Amino acid sequence: MSASIGSIKEFCPRGNLRAALNFGNRVLVGRSEAGQPCGITVDLARSLAAELGVDLTFVEMERAVDVSSTAADGLWDVCFLAVDPKRSETIDFSDPYVQIEGCYLAGPHCVAESSDELVASRVPVGSVTGSAYSLTLARQAGADCVQYYEDIHAMLAALDRNEVSAVAGIGSVMADEAAKRPGSRVLSPPFMTIRQGMGVPVGRPQASELLRGFVRSAARSGRVGDILVKHGVSRDSAVIT
Repeated sequence: MSASIGSIKEFCPRGNLRAALNFGNRVLVGRSEAGQPCGITVDLARSLAAELGVDLTFVEMERAVDVSSTAADGLWDVCFLAVDPKRSETIDFSDPYVQIEGCYLAGPHCVAESSDELVASRVPVGSVTGSAYSLTLARQAGADCVQYYEDIHAMLAALDRNEVSAVAGIGSVMADEAAKRPGSRVLSPPFMTIRQGMGVPVGRPQASELLRGFVRSAARSGRVGDILVKHGVSRDSAVIT
């Protein structure tokens, strides 16, 4: 990846790279025992900062919507979100670097045996406001049955109260939550494939081009695959473009 002084300045107008982390996506980011950010997006941010030759600062946010809704506010320089048409109005995305399945977690009292049966039954389904899966579900059959919650904790609490029959989320996270709830299970097939990309605020064309080149190089060189494996995600989930 070759970067001019001008393109780096556009990418990092404050002089350092401010990377927005969405802690709502447990597959991609978490915290170490010492409370420090760690995970796939953290390692990608460090790799990008190293290539740009700048210092790195993390902007920690709890939900995807907190990141996407601040794209025009100058709070961050690069983000890690699922690629979505609505988000693309304010964020220039790279090609996706990893694919993650979106799945339904059915509660113990839900009788549906598949995702299609769940949607056809028209029972209430919980989802997190502003998440990639919420944006997708809003465009699919059964959208009027979706109930939105502030975060994953509120959504899972609604499931435990039988306020909803099922909830939507990242497949591996839903599987972890199913294991904590006897009688719960993840339904097949996945209702979507979540394509995770990196992004910069719209209006930074040089930065956008630079980021696209970085992601392509990281994917083709195997760097993305190595980072995924390091954090327990299959190399097969990497997207090579």
